[in-house]
Amino acid sequence: MSPELSIEVCYALAEDQSLIALRLPAGTTVGDAIAASRIAERHPEIDTSTAKVGIYGKLQPLDALLADGDRVEIYRSLMVDPKVARQRRVDKTRKEGSIEGRKWLSKDSR
Repeated sequence: MSPELSIEVCYALAEDQSLIALRLPAGTTVGDAIAASRIAERHPEIDTSTAKVGIYGKLQPLDALLADGDRVEIYRSLMVDPKVARQRRVDKTRKEGSIEGRKWLSKDSR
């Protein structure tokens, strides 16, 4: 009898998060764990053949072996470029009149 691995498969949207705990045999890969979790039934927008996946925030291929206690994460693409999002936040803060948003402006335009 081979030892079992206790792992979790997770996927998160802004309004819904799924965390599925599984017990799988040793030698299980990331792809096997995703298939065993049946998470694609709960979230049909996931394309497991193209989605980026990782273990605790580090990208991994689908054929990477799992260790006991691993959390398999399925990542979705970014909706907004992080640089654009940051610039929008700064612009909003400046419009609201916060000193934090104005401190980067020249003293003449404050």
